[in-house]
Amino acid sequence: MATDIVTSYRDPERPRMKASLRIRAVTRGEAELLLEVQKASSVAGFGHVFPPDKHPFPDKAVLERWQKAVNDPAQVVVLAELDAAAVGFAAMRSEWLDALYVSPSCWGMGIGARLHDHAVTWIRELGCKRCRLWVLEQNTRARRFYERRGWRLNGDTRVVPFPPYPIDVGYTIEL
Repeated sequence: MATDIVTSYRDPERPRMKASLRIRAVTRGEAELLLEVQKASSVAGFGHVFPPDKHPFPDKAVLERWQKAVNDPAQVVVLAELDAAAVGFAAMRSEWLDALYVSPSCWGMGIGARLHDHAVTWIRELGCKRCRLWVLEQNTRARRFYERRGWRLNGDTRVVPFPPYPIDVGYTIEL
């Protein structure tokens, strides 16, 4: 599957302007872009789980994660750019959607849905029959997002390795 997709996008705030949404493969030197998007999304969306005054965002650990991912041939990370600005990304590997983050300024614009569909299609084209992911138990926004797209709880749970150590719940979708 090609990872370079360009589509037009209309900003609901500026209906006369057209923007270009591009989804492309991340290159080796772009781990810091992923950190920036994930940090903005996480701080805005998970403040009730990880209060920033008590649990600062783990910049170093997250940057290391993305540096490893972009160098791992078994994993694909794609970046969504809106008029050349990084606004979201998805990371996937065989049978797993490992991450999907969108900048808070772009929430509700359909970018997450496009990244999701791109990732699931890529995994399906690998020949996988199902896909799995983890979501914070208290992340109701993400859980609704995935459930609307056919994902179902699979009964798996795990403890997140960052304080205050909340629970992730597992989801599966049949492809």
